[in-house]
Amino acid sequence: MANVLLERVSKHFGPVSVIDNLDLHVEDREFLVLVGPSGCGKSTVLRLIAGLEEVTAGTIRIGGRVVNDVAPKDRDIAMVFQNYALYPHMSVRQNLEFGLRIRRLPGNEIARLVTEVAETLGIRELLDRRPKQLSGGQRQRVAVGRAIVRQPSVFLFDEPLSNLDAKLRVQMRAEILKLQHRLETTTIYVTHDQVEAMTMGRRIAVLNQGVLQQIGTPLEVYEQPTNRFVASFIGTPPMNFLSATVSGDGLRLDGPGLALPVSPALERVTASRRGRPVIVGLRPEHLVEAARAGRPDWARVWTHVEMVEPLGNEAILHGRIAGAPVTAKLDPHSAPGTGAAIELAVDTSAMHLFDASTEARLVA
Repeated sequence: MANVLLERVSKHFGPVSVIDNLDLHVEDREFLVLVGPSGCGKSTVLRLIAGLEEVTAGTIRIGGRVVNDVAPKDRDIAMVFQNYALYPHMSVRQNLEFGLRIRRLPGNEIARLVTEVAETLGIRELLDRRPKQLSGGQRQRVAVGRAIVRQPSVFLFDEPLSNLDAKLRVQMRAEILKLQHRLETTTIYVTHDQVEAMTMGRRIAVLNQGVLQQIGTPLEVYEQPTNRFVASFIGTPPMNFLSATVSGDGLRLDGPGLALPVSPALERVTASRRGRPVIVGLRPEHLVEAARAGRPDWARVWTHVEMVEPLGNEAILHGRIAGAPVTAKLDPHSAPGTGAAIELAVDTSAMHLFDASTEARLVA
């Protein structure tokens, strides 16, 4: 097993900076998820660790060994690609055996390892088929099997489930997690799907435009986002943002007669910012029908319903407050119709404040 350490790693393609001074420590046997929007550089980070790209600056260590100049085959890693990358002219068995034959393992050892992996992944009956005869989920299992059969120190997953349907993605998420828990292999998993990140990672690292925004447990990143980008990217539906000005009695929203009180914890933040603009952040679950307010002191605001999305266990209301679009989670049995006016209660104790210029979250 091995830890992975990136120290001030940068990657430039000519004048274009893709990764900028990235510091990242993945602990031995940890499952870490790199998450961010398309084009943020997360797959490039994986390719740098794998040795498929050369670093422009910085150091990469695997198991304490500097691997900047080490060939990919000698880094003791295995990578699972988004497009599976199976050899179409080979059977499943031959795909699983390929890497082992390159390493010149004895035939009986190759057979033993392939059989063990096939049984673990439930693909033993597929060993004599070719990739074109397999479903998407079966191909993904073969791609994972080709990685784990080598028993590497580090697994690298590059959006491996993006080509699967929703139900199969949920199933494969669970299988990959159970597999990692059983093998206890250091794993770095790349995805743009924040639901995958939240449900799979022991820690998640959020990237944007090649810069690490925040790293922490899923709950830490959700409840204590370091800036507006993280707050907007993590969470479904995303956090609501309202422009406001700090006043003597709380926050004045950009609209006539609209105000929100602040909690005691936020009073220490706003005390030195009177008259200055801020951005108010509210999760949809902290906007509810006024009749369902958790406490009588919750603030009240009115909105006109633009759309309601029924999801069975809840309904997502789309409306506007102070001219800004907002979403709220409502009881599906009492959700209003389009065009209706509804009074919402605001849990101000769960409110976040962000600096209007830097967009960093304001804390005492």
